[in-house]
Amino acid sequence: MSSIGETKGAQEAFAELYDQYLDKVFRYIKYRVNGREVAENLTSTVFEKALVNFAKYNSDRASFSTWLFSIARNVLVDHYRVDGRRHSIPLDDVSDRPSTEISPEEAFELKEEAEKLNLYLAQLPQEEQEIIRLKFAAELNNRQIARMLGLTETNVGTKLYRAVRKLRDSFKEPHNG
Repeated sequence: MSSIGETKGAQEAFAELYDQYLDKVFRYIKYRVNGREVAENLTSTVFEKALVNFAKYNSDRASFSTWLFSIARNVLVDHYRVDGRRHSIPLDDVSDRPSTEISPEEAFELKEEAEKLNLYLAQLPQEEQEIIRLKFAAELNNRQIARMLGLTETNVGTKLYRAVRKLRDSFKEPHNG
């Protein structure tokens, strides 16, 4: 049985971690689901599960972010298992940048580029898409991604490099339409 002081310390530690990771977890989930409300609900589920299991978290086994994003991935798997379908959301819908900072022409160009990026991302193998989501939406480092996906850190770096190169090459190719 833990003392009240230990419980309060754990609550404060969790509150700090919640503040630190809330936006990253939300962006990661929003990139994978259709709708802000669904993303908010799933993000809430992630943190509820993390809070319930916080006493079981072992920093010797994984960093907090790796542990938390493993919970997030499992929540998404459960969501799609129940929902029965898979969605990705365009990157421009996830953007945190206020639209008032850019001109309508710039907004149109950004939207067009984001649509192309989503098209090219969808053509990548599922594992490469997940690595890109974890790296850029969740802002995890290669070591954290490797632990989550059961890969070596070098393998994550190689797959990430290849995926980004494929995306870059796709943008360079002339396309009709």
